[in-house]
Amino acid sequence: MNDYVLIINPGRINFAPDNLLEEIVQNVNTICSTPKFSVPMDRAFGIDTSLLDEPMSKVAAKYRAEIIQAVRKFEPRARISRVEFYRDEEAKQFRPKVWLRLA
Repeated sequence: MNDYVLIINPGRINFAPDNLLEEIVQNVNTICSTPKFSVPMDRAFGIDTSLLDEPMSKVAAKYRAEIIQAVRKFEPRARISRVEFYRDEEAKQFRPKVWLRLA
C-alpha cells in the first residue's frame, strides 16, 4: 500500500468519515495538532509543545519522535514512515508533513 501524505493543520472534524482511510487521516491530524496536557481526561494525548519557541533546526528530531510515538500510541492503525517540516509562509509557522500508511 502507498503512503498517504498529510500536512498537519487543525481543522473541522468530520463525524461521519466516508471510509477508513479518511477516519485514520483525521485521527492522525487531530493527534498531531493537539498539545499534550490539553485534554482533560487524557493529559498524555497529543504532542509535547514545550519546545515551541525554539529554532526548528534544534527541535525537529524531537518533534519527529513525538509525532511517531503519539500516533503509534493513539492510532495504531497508522504507521508513520516519514516526517518533514515545511514553512507555511501564510501562517508564518512550521507545519509537520507526515507520510503514513495503514497498518
